[in-house]
Amino acid sequence: MGPRIGPIGEELQVPDKDTKAMVGTEDTPGGKARPNPQDLRPSVFHSIKFFVLCHSLLQLAQLMISGYLKSSISTVEKRFGLSSQTSGLLAAFNEVGNTALIVFVSYFGSRVHRPRLIGYGAVLVTLAGVLMAVPHFISEPYHYDHTSPDMPQDFEASLCVPTTEAPTSAPAPSNSSCSGYTEVQHLAVVGIMFTAQTLLGVGGVPIQPFGISYIDDFAHNSNSPLYLGILFAVTMMGPGMAYGLGSLMLCLYVDMDRMPEGGISLTSKDPRWVGAWWLGFLISAGTVALAATPYFFFPKEMPKEKRELRFRRKALAVSDPPVSKGEDASSERSPGESPEKKDGLAQIAPDLTVIQFIKVFPRVMLRTLRHPIFLLVVLSQVCMSSMVAGMATFLPKFLERQFSVTASYANLLIGCLTIPLAIVGIVVGGILVKRLRLGPMHCGTLCLLGALFCLLLSTPLFFMGCSTHQIAGINHQPGAQPGLELFPGCTEPCSCPSDDFNPVCDSSARVEYLTPCHAGCRNRVVHEAPDKGQVFYTNCSCVVGGGPVPAGSCDSACSHLVLPFMVLVSLGAALASVTHTPSFMLILRGVKKEDKTLAVGIQFMLLRVLAWMPSPVIHGSAIDTTCVYWAQSCGRRAVCHYYDHDLLRNRFIGLQFFFKTGSLACFALILAILRQQDKEEGTKATIPNLGLQQQLLASGAKKEPEESRV
Repeated sequence: MGPRIGPIGEELQVPDKDTKAMVGTEDTPGGKARPNPQDLRPSVFHSIKFFVLCHSLLQLAQLMISGYLKSSISTVEKRFGLSSQTSGLLAAFNEVGNTALIVFVSYFGSRVHRPRLIGYGAVLVTLAGVLMAVPHFISEPYHYDHTSPDMPQDFEASLCVPTTEAPTSAPAPSNSSCSGYTEVQHLAVVGIMFTAQTLLGVGGVPIQPFGISYIDDFAHNSNSPLYLGILFAVTMMGPGMAYGLGSLMLCLYVDMDRMPEGGISLTSKDPRWVGAWWLGFLISAGTVALAATPYFFFPKEMPKEKRELRFRRKALAVSDPPVSKGEDASSERSPGESPEKKDGLAQIAPDLTVIQFIKVFPRVMLRTLRHPIFLLVVLSQVCMSSMVAGMATFLPKFLERQFSVTASYANLLIGCLTIPLAIVGIVVGGILVKRLRLGPMHCGTLCLLGALFCLLLSTPLFFMGCSTHQIAGINHQPGAQPGLELFPGCTEPCSCPSDDFNPVCDSSARVEYLTPCHAGCRNRVVHEAPDKGQVFYTNCSCVVGGGPVPAGSCDSACSHLVLPFMVLVSLGAALASVTHTPSFMLILRGVKKEDKTLAVGIQFMLLRVLAWMPSPVIHGSAIDTTCVYWAQSCGRRAVCHYYDHDLLRNRFIGLQFFFKTGSLACFALILAILRQQDKEEGTKATIPNLGLQQQLLASGAKKEPEESRV
């Protein structure tokens, strides 16, 4: 789950005379440029170290705002009545704008003011974050039941009122009170969020590629890997901070800025609870805006760093993608450093127009894809990224449904357990490759072992869960009889709304009812607590003894399994992350030197198109197929209230298992091809050796008679 890198821009080669002018050498004509270094030295904006610090903070904030939606995906679904397929498409939509423009980074890399363009991109990301919060302010206050606005929520509307006593002016169901304005408002809200996600992807295009190439251009050659390692290490904390921020924000009520007069009687464990999802976007957007400010003061070019940092090589094991001795020096360089050969697209891009660049790009792309190792590594990474994208988007929702935990607690588990272990896996993979000096064969073996053990750890997840508890009136299992009331016909005297949702739980029989009315409850009692009041319903004709029954859904019978489940998921994520660095090295060693820069760009473009864009939609569609009770809004299907837990677990974990199996198969083929190549090279090497040995034997036979004569 580490940071996804875009294609690296063309390395900027500063002309000699400009370099002399910046450095202030003695042979500068005119002698007027000598005071230049004195002016530059006091400025912190001419320090590559300060740029590394600023860029680390900016990428951290960028990943935090782009990952925050995933932490609040189930909350957004409940607030705006979205299906999992729609929310998955929303989560993947930031890749659309990113993918459409990322290819041109190689073309514009050496033609623009990179720090300033990074700043403009960050401003666009800030605007996108603010735009994501706009739907909260233009929507009406959240009503967690279908009472009228002037009526206290959760009070009389859900109780059992006999048909003869039912008031004629009772609030109409939501489906019959729909208007054209309501539908237009819903479409406007969804359209705003999709637009914001697109702008978020467009704004992120220049940030990482231009930042990496800028550091690599002006840092000392020996310091560049360390700087990039620091950059990636800080950046990888972004997703963890996004889930941590989501955990804090979802503890707050969504309408904290416009609370109803009588307050609310919901707790965070109530299935109708909606947290302050919008506040996290505003906080993240403010963080990006602060991190973007320094970029408008950095120069287009700065003097190249002269001094090498005197740190031990231990830091480099974590920083750069290491290689073994004997490999070419270009593979040890960062992905942003271009080779010096002149026949690659990255090298000739500055001499091409945009039209010529578009024409040349497909040919070079096809040439790169013809490398079997490159193609198989990309396919394995597509499978692994599809698994990560689906898990990152819907794992919080899965934990909420399967183990009856709050959205805040689910995000806390992911942010504090899964993501840190994934970061540890990436670091361990880099250390193993560096310290053991692994070649391509051993890198392939390490990837194969990591994928294999990750697959084995996911097998027990199929059995860690329990079935959906009984829900009155819902067929949540094939062949089940409609209506699970203990007393058939107990709700006949009541006029219960068909589309209301205010669940209550009969804990003694482990039966859940959609509303107190469906349980035949006629009275409501609030037990005041120090923090929030607990609501109970009494005089229930469908419950043994008449109640009381508490408001809210029944707790899962296997909620104690959430920690073991998360431990296995986190260990699997760590093992999958071990393959990150060695698979990256296989790509760098599997293509020609002049195509390495573009190969990295093609790799991440394919990851976006084939994994990060479709995977959330695929997982969301699979989750929707397990729904057994949909809410209706204005005649359309809205959010799902109940799922078949067994089916949900098998399909969600099954998709993860499928992608892990595909990754394992690709790594196995890579290892087989590498072994075949080693055999072919070995046979080619033995044939000249045999000929040399025969020549030596023949020359030795001629010398023997001469020696005997002597």
